[in-house]
Amino acid sequence: MVLETGLQLSDRSDPVTESDRRVVVGVTGASGSIYAARLLSHLRALGMATHLVASSTAEQVCRFEHHPLPGDVPVGTDGLPGSVVRHDDANLFAPPSSGSFRHRGMVVVPCSAGTAGRINAGTAETLLLRSADVCLKEGRPLILVLRETPLSRIHLRNLLELSEAGARIVPASPGFYQHPASFEDLADTVLARVLDLLGLDADISPRWTENG
Repeated sequence: MVLETGLQLSDRSDPVTESDRRVVVGVTGASGSIYAARLLSHLRALGMATHLVASSTAEQVCRFEHHPLPGDVPVGTDGLPGSVVRHDDANLFAPPSSGSFRHRGMVVVPCSAGTAGRINAGTAETLLLRSADVCLKEGRPLILVLRETPLSRIHLRNLLELSEAGARIVPASPGFYQHPASFEDLADTVLARVLDLLGLDADISPRWTENG
């Protein structure tokens, strides 16, 4: 098994547009803030403009788990080419709430079972929920990194309906064949799949090969 290093946008024949370099990231109050922190770092390393929206509970959980969320982060901060644009979850006038705001896709990470249920119900009463709702109606990638166990019949029904509506469900279920040596390595085994679903070339975790 060989780890290929390097982070870059996937090869494509058509020009890379500004919207290709935008990603929306939603953070809920589920435990697992390391996933959000690592994803933000990887997206910045790829030169992406990340539009971040977090629930009030997410703020508390992230601080408690020692992965506080950033505010606005300009391009070039810490030597990374990507940026973070922070939006208030109560601001339904923010760009991600509109279908005319084009972007590569949205990741809700970690995603609580309650948030998944509200997205499935189409309530859209916060910016995070509205942004996810927009992705479904516009046919843009919506990736939910679910952080819940065990799952009730209600959870499973919501996830099935979300999948049928076009969302991709990525359980926060780390892999072990990569022989992770740290919590960061474990988180990256999940986030590697997320970045693949966004069409981003980011070999942040060893991939399985025929040679083992």
